[in-house]
Amino acid sequence: MSILEGEGLFNDVTAIVLYHVAIAAAVSGTFSPWQAGLDLVLSAVVGAAVGIALGWGANKLMDLLGDATLQIGLTLLVPYASYVMAEELHGSGVLAVLTTAVFLAEYGSDADDVMTRLAGHTFWNIVDTLVTGVAFGLVGLELHNAIRTASGRWGELLGWAAVVVVVVVFVRLLWLLPATWLTKRLHARRDYDEDIPVSWRETVVMWWSGMRGVASVALVLAIPLETDAGAPFPNRDELIFIAFGVIVATLVVQGLTLPWLVRRLGVKADRDQEKELAKELAIRASKAAKRRLREIEEQEELPEELSEQMLRRAFDIGVRISPEVAEDERREASRERARRLKRVRRIQQEMLSAARHEVLAARSEPGADPEVVDRVLRHLDVRSMR
Repeated sequence: MSILEGEGLFNDVTAIVLYHVAIAAAVSGTFSPWQAGLDLVLSAVVGAAVGIALGWGANKLMDLLGDATLQIGLTLLVPYASYVMAEELHGSGVLAVLTTAVFLAEYGSDADDVMTRLAGHTFWNIVDTLVTGVAFGLVGLELHNAIRTASGRWGELLGWAAVVVVVVVFVRLLWLLPATWLTKRLHARRDYDEDIPVSWRETVVMWWSGMRGVASVALVLAIPLETDAGAPFPNRDELIFIAFGVIVATLVVQGLTLPWLVRRLGVKADRDQEKELAKELAIRASKAAKRRLREIEEQEELPEELSEQMLRRAFDIGVRISPEVAEDERREASRERARRLKRVRRIQQEMLSAARHEVLAARSEPGADPEVVDRVLRHLDVRSMR
């Protein structure tokens, strides 16, 4: 999944940069391979430089803001600024946006900024859903134009769409095979302790996962209506029909058969390895908590009872992440505490729910101040989340 998501991002960026070069050639009516290659390189370099610069600046600004709402708002605005600045400098706006996003994801996360992380994750999930919905809504709006284009030419256009589907599907396999082989050789030579999907089964799954979607919709609908000479863009309606055919074919055929293929090939996650990694991280987290507790004890004089209580909580941090870190006896005691805690949380949630209903009911009472009601309700919501 990590490889597919990362590959999808950079594949889209590469395709969009090449798309701009091709559109420029079609609109101007001239094409020079050397000039196109130079434009491609400069576009990539400028886009990456702008993305890193704005990512660095946004990271510094987020530290100054210190408020989850403002920080999330900044992450929404910065990509637009990154895109526009890169395009004005004749670079790749999409590559700039991707570089900015990767920079912020890598360096813009404060370990103690819990609220921004939780709220940001929810916010961007909503944005992703809305953008995807709008993109495929545009497919529906343009569908009648595509059908009108194919009127009387169904056989010809469906044939071209089928040819393009075959090309995009099998070209993906042709580059995945050597890429997988090369990745395996490089990891073997450098002796990386990393699990990578290099078996033929996993390669087949990655191949069949190459569905076309939102990026293809956006690109085909962004084709200009006219060239620089004022003539209609050549075969624009036909290109839209073929693109829609590829999108529908890959999403329906590959998308619906992918779960069956994964089960058929027996490709699945290594649960033992995941548990081992979770156990390792749990131990590291617990040790870090204990180490910080010792530092506090050296600086402050803690009562023995409080010190023991904090030590148990430091141990519980690791146990809650991975119960395997505890010994059998302590593991059972931890599970018992977890069951008791779960029961306490359930009762507490019901109590907080009753409190929220009462506060909401007070909103409609005469003389109630909505701002005070909202402030109290937010306090209860935060308590519920904790």
